[in-house]
Amino acid sequence: MNRSTTVLLKTAVWIACLVPVARLVWGAITNNLGPDPTATIAFSTGLATLRLLTITLAISPVRRLSARLVWLVKFRRLLGLFAFFYATLHMLTYVGLYAGFSLNAMFADVAKRRFITMGVSAYLLLLPLALTSTTWSIRKLGGKNWNRLHRLIYLAAICGVIHYWWQVKTGVLTPITITVIVGVLLLARPVLAFLQRRKSRAVVTA
Repeated sequence: MNRSTTVLLKTAVWIACLVPVARLVWGAITNNLGPDPTATIAFSTGLATLRLLTITLAISPVRRLSARLVWLVKFRRLLGLFAFFYATLHMLTYVGLYAGFSLNAMFADVAKRRFITMGVSAYLLLLPLALTSTTWSIRKLGGKNWNRLHRLIYLAAICGVIHYWWQVKTGVLTPITITVIVGVLLLARPVLAFLQRRKSRAVVTA
């Protein structure tokens, strides 16, 4: 893929990823966030986080399907950082609009409300991944250690899905869809790794 095509696609990814927050900003400006604006913001940012996490997880198994898809890796970090961006907005919505920046209220919620416990856990798992997303971090940690650390994205995705399920009250189609996709992606990793090892052994013994 040439440089101009990469720039064009990255621009398209930026625009697509900014759509959810742009819609929220426009809704706030036009006073069109529904009867419960806080709930609308929380739902929209949470859903955007899960969708972007799912897409980020999909890149590795999809690009292994063909050498022609290796270019997808160029967008993984960008998508992952946007997932963290929306996770941060989601967290700030809870901390500021629900808990009123009260540590006592937050600790009480984490202790008593399991979906909040799971949501906070997902965010804390994503935090070190965002902080070590730079090329400098890869060099500092070493490739193997960096890869081990960034496998936390799978656990974060699981926590995020559980968080979603435990708070959803109506309309289960979306959480079902995301759960199935994340489940397939989690299973795809060991399956593809096994197939790759078997292929490598076949080449060596041929």
